[in-house]
Amino acid sequence: MMEKEKIDVLIRETLSRDEAEFYNELEEQNLIRELINTSKSSSGWLVVIMSIMHILVFGFFIYCTIEFFDAEDTKELLTWLAGGFMAMFVMVMLKLYVWMQMDKNVLKREIKRLELQISSLSLKITK
Repeated sequence: MMEKEKIDVLIRETLSRDEAEFYNELEEQNLIRELINTSKSSSGWLVVIMSIMHILVFGFFIYCTIEFFDAEDTKELLTWLAGGFMAMFVMVMLKLYVWMQMDKNVLKREIKRLELQISSLSLKITK
């Protein structure tokens, strides 16, 4: 048995039923579940707005790409190229913010896990 599994078994043995359910909720989640949880957090409204903005900016990027290939002179090419690069830059910044919020939520969940582990182990030691 791996070291992490041994610790998990030890912790589950010392927890009450409610604490065990809470501990199970703190397990790692997949990417989609993380994104959903981020949109339900305290700044979830901002994450939802940024996701909508990301879709709109992506539409603008597609428009710039189409116009870039339809352009006939160099000035038009550079204009649509600059618009496309700016759209990509904005999309990267929006995505970075959402990923940082997801990472913050993962860290908070891990801290809660550690707090629960410390409290359960301290109860076992005092008994």
